[in-house]
Amino acid sequence: MGEQIPVALTFLGAAGTVTGSRFLVERASRRLLVDCGLYQGGRAWRRRNWAPFPVPPETIDDVVLSHCHLDHCGYLPVLVRDGFDGPVRLSAGTAALAGIVLRDSGHLHERDAEVARTAGWSRHDPPLPLYTVADAERAVERFMPVGFDADVDLGDDVAIRLVRAGHVLGSASVLVTAGTSRVLFSGDLGRPHHPVLRPRPAPPAARTVVIESTYGDREHPVTSRPHAAFADAVRRTVDRGGSVLVPAFAVDRTELVLHALSTMMRAGEIPVVPVFVDSPMALAALDVYRGPAAAGEMRADTPLRVDLPSLHAARTPEESMALNSPERPCIIVSASGMASGGRVVHHLRHLLPDRRHCVVLTGYQAVGTRGRALLDGARELKMMGRYVPVRAEVVEDEEFSVHADASELVAWLRQMPEPPETVYVVHGEPGAAESLAERIRGEIGCVAVVPRLEERVLVD
Repeated sequence: MGEQIPVALTFLGAAGTVTGSRFLVERASRRLLVDCGLYQGGRAWRRRNWAPFPVPPETIDDVVLSHCHLDHCGYLPVLVRDGFDGPVRLSAGTAALAGIVLRDSGHLHERDAEVARTAGWSRHDPPLPLYTVADAERAVERFMPVGFDADVDLGDDVAIRLVRAGHVLGSASVLVTAGTSRVLFSGDLGRPHHPVLRPRPAPPAARTVVIESTYGDREHPVTSRPHAAFADAVRRTVDRGGSVLVPAFAVDRTELVLHALSTMMRAGEIPVVPVFVDSPMALAALDVYRGPAAAGEMRADTPLRVDLPSLHAARTPEESMALNSPERPCIIVSASGMASGGRVVHHLRHLLPDRRHCVVLTGYQAVGTRGRALLDGARELKMMGRYVPVRAEVVEDEEFSVHADASELVAWLRQMPEPPETVYVVHGEPGAAESLAERIRGEIGCVAVVPRLEERVLVD
């Protein structure tokens, strides 16, 4: 039995917003950071990426990552550059994918700074990247993969355990044991049945839980015909001579979009047209999903299937630029999923003004992103210093989301061996977080709190 030393939890991110996951656990002089994500979305939140970290990075002993998405791992290169030199624990799948994600992010930060400099639309002189590819490489060097369901001793009576979360390949919930305290961080929770990943198991016992609330105020639709909205949009667009642009996250979402397109083409639900994957990162992630890092996580009954008759990879900038003016109807899958950066922004700039084309949004769109603006019916979008008219059709396919909805989040808590005493609701827009907290109070019967940014609490 560990010594009764107070354990503190501080919410350094993902409080009041759906990105920037960063949670600090302290016991005596030991400091563990659970997730190290970037803020995305509105400018006020993105500016926080440039602010000094609330605690000196060199005083953090360990980092553990729940998964590879930028809002959970994308700040790590800054933390390492500014003094953190400890190990980064993560699953094998997350290690494989986060390396790809961070290198690509560093490249995009460098490129965007250079574009801003040459185009003259930045207010900074010269514009600098948040971090570089070299910074990302130094962060990747700190990776120390660990297995699922194994207790990892960090020292000073602090240990962690990763439990599969079923969100994306490698994703985990993180159980932190500090002395006699047990805190369970949900990470991003997948749905009970992921299209290609094994179902997530029941969560372990813990008196304190930190749970995400991305979909804390909504339920996923129940449909009799999978991806009907997507299929209908493709047929309409091809009939009028246009092309379909699918902003999709490079990790998991692109793979699932290709899986769905393969299924729909085989069934004759959509015409056979060329499909372009315009994301080198997505192509690299697809290899990971098919490789040894995915062992033990993939479903045997419905394996990932990508067998499109006319699949093309746009690897070079020149191949990507050619897709801005498609010669004939096609489907373009390009990152990022919320249209907040990457090659998809260039495609939007060229395709949105044309009524023949269509944009299919395939997942959650955070407030402040271009994807959210399109979803909310924006008539113009600002890109690269200029406004572009939105005349193309915009369609949402909610079925691609691999975030648990409100009922599934509550059901996950019910699966715990015994009800938790306190649940902190994070990683959601304010309305979603408050809605989920209210449901947890009523249905689980425990204390449910939506914490403030940088709020510090003691945990049992």
